[in-house]
Amino acid sequence: MKHEHMASRRDVLQRVALACTAMASPALWAATAKRIPVEVWKDSTCGCCKDWVTHMEDNGFAVTVHDTGNSAVRARLGIPSRLGSCHTALVEGYALEGHVPAADVRRLLQQKPQALGLAVPGMPVGSPGMDGPQYGSRKDPYEVLLITRNLMTRDISTQTFTSYR
Repeated sequence: MKHEHMASRRDVLQRVALACTAMASPALWAATAKRIPVEVWKDSTCGCCKDWVTHMEDNGFAVTVHDTGNSAVRARLGIPSRLGSCHTALVEGYALEGHVPAADVRRLLQQKPQALGLAVPGMPVGSPGMDGPQYGSRKDPYEVLLITRNLMTRDISTQTFTSYR
């Protein structure tokens, strides 16, 4: 009996140690937590899109990539071309346009606002996927926009979700 109790206590301590380590290390946390599925549409030759996919995978997302371009899916999801970027994604019913940081995607999924999704229009240097060594230490300011649609008029509007300066 005493031996069983000791093994049980050891298991609990190991789980607590793993949880503490995971909280301290985002990469380990991403590896041990349930991965959230994301579908991405991009061109097959786009390097910054591949880097964004890696950013998402490193932050706990399970990414499926479609190398078919993103214009058609962007239109299907209702994202105006003025908000466009080089890739479009879908996560839990929300559209993601461009280089949206994983932390903002997690916040979106936690808050669950009435919205189409998030967009980072263009390709701002310093955003995830646009932050490789070829850019040096350059970081341009950019905003992550929350995209909403008026249910009466069907008009699309945006508001700042997160500002990076």
